[in-house]
Amino acid sequence: MASIRIPDDVPLPPEDCNTLKKAFKGWGTDERAIIRVLGCRNSSQRNKIREAYQQLYNESLIDQLHSELSGDFRKAVILWTYDPPERDARLANKALKSRKKGIAQLQVIVEIACATSPQHLVAVRQAYRSLFDCSLEEDITSHVPLPVRKVLVGLVSSYRYDGEVVDSIIANLEAAKLHEAIETKHLDLDDFLWILSTRNVFQLKATFEVYQQKYGNSMYQDIKSSGKGILESMLRVVIWCIDAPEKHFAEVIRASIVGLGTDEDSLTRAIVSRAEIDMMKIRGEYFNMNKTSLDNAVIGDTSGDYRKFLMTLLGAKI
Repeated sequence: MASIRIPDDVPLPPEDCNTLKKAFKGWGTDERAIIRVLGCRNSSQRNKIREAYQQLYNESLIDQLHSELSGDFRKAVILWTYDPPERDARLANKALKSRKKGIAQLQVIVEIACATSPQHLVAVRQAYRSLFDCSLEEDITSHVPLPVRKVLVGLVSSYRYDGEVVDSIIANLEAAKLHEAIETKHLDLDDFLWILSTRNVFQLKATFEVYQQKYGNSMYQDIKSSGKGILESMLRVVIWCIDAPEKHFAEVIRASIVGLGTDEDSLTRAIVSRAEIDMMKIRGEYFNMNKTSLDNAVIGDTSGDYRKFLMTLLGAKI
């Protein structure tokens, strides 16, 4: 359900490197060639291009992109060119070092922990240590206040089993525990957070379904009704990223373009991080939620090479 279009006959990495090198030469940068190469390669292919570029020209492709491009187009291309674990580690670090520590900044950590595979989360944690000389957990502890700190540390420290295993008895018991915590507004209880951070995704989806059947509302709705603070907002992101990540990312995109101005960082993050995972489902959910296509929304709120690159990741032909 990825949206990127990879050509049937993909050139060898040295050929792509040669195309990119030519795009950087002369009086102007050939942005179209850069989009045509990098925007139509998967993560493994992009990694090979980066490695080959370093070997052939003794220079970093990322550094070259940084010097040749500018603005939101540069940010998007560089984020896309990074290996996904490195990309997410950098996004998490940026969120933690931001002066603002609201839901708009910190939800990226929930996305990494709850809307990707357990193996990817481990790789992100390893990349984070390598890049920033400390653990992701340490930086969360240093930069995020309680009680949100407790939620995020629990999520990134966990390693969920990724098998499709569901126990209906546990689902019933834990639905009751979750309901009690929400009813009593004790959303930072250890048991409540332990369930959300350690149970496998299939088990949690079963628990969420039991919850709605027994109590009439979804967990998402009940948490939304219990308060409007950052803890409640963060837990709603957790629920959506586990139960229906396509809904979460469709909402991230909608929020990034609604109203005056565009939040390009959020728009870029959502499209870049999901183009190889579930962007086709996100496009469907976006239409269901907004009665307009995601493509039209992006076209209407972006311009130039930035627009062309995002549309390429969404599967448009350039």
